Amino acid sequence: MGSRRSYGSYNDGCAAAHALDLVGDRWTMVVVRELLLGAKRFTEIQRDVIGIGPTVLTQRLHDLEAGGVLRRRRLPGRVDVYELTDWGHELEAVNTALSRWAVASPTLPRDADMSPDTVVLAMRAHARPAPGLTDERRVALHLTDSRHDDAEPVTYLATVSERATRVDRSAEPAATDAEVWATTRAWKACVIGGVALEDLADVRVTGDDDAVRALVGATSLGSPEHDTAAPRLA
Repeated sequence: MGSRRSYGSYNDGCAAAHALDLVGDRWTMVVVRELLLGAKRFTEIQRDVIGIGPTVLTQRLHDLEAGGVLRRRRLPGRVDVYELTDWGHELEAVNTALSRWAVASPTLPRDADMSPDTVVLAMRAHARPAPGLTDERRVALHLTDSRHDDAEPVTYLATVSERATRVDRSAEPAATDAEVWATTRAWKACVIGGVALEDLADVRVTGDDDAVRALVGATSLGSPEHDTAAPRLA
């Protein structure tokens, strides 16, 4: 971890302190966050983590690899991608806990934008079953990063039922009940800010309205009582 002394070097055997040695540096958990839904190239991570320089990103990736949190994999064409190890993927629970805790912060930058993966991770952090939805519904969600003018949509597949709700990155989801195209700013306003979908210009829906309503109700920030009052689409 560079020249910084570890907590263990101060005779601190706390596992939480050791976790901070591994992921407590500035930018580290943000880099981890952007890998939770799948592997990315160096340039993709730098694109999604706005503000991090190439030197710092290189160091954080090196430290995470040395710590066993991620690995580098060579793709055909001599392209390297970075992906979390199985142990590294367990940090989603940490990311979720931090997200749930920070929601109550009076200084949370609620108007700031988020990457597509970050918006979906927020949905996953608050995902819950959809009461009364006896049949599973599948929704393709295409999110375009509002922070970049030339961004291409990133596609996810959401499955919603009375048993569970899940959202994963998926290049070409098949046999869906509905599709949603939205900017990250607009989709965040809906699932985190509580703005009704019909009031957002940068959201387009095709297919089963009820499937999208169920997804919003099952992943939006708020109490379970709010789920049954998910906004109806125009």
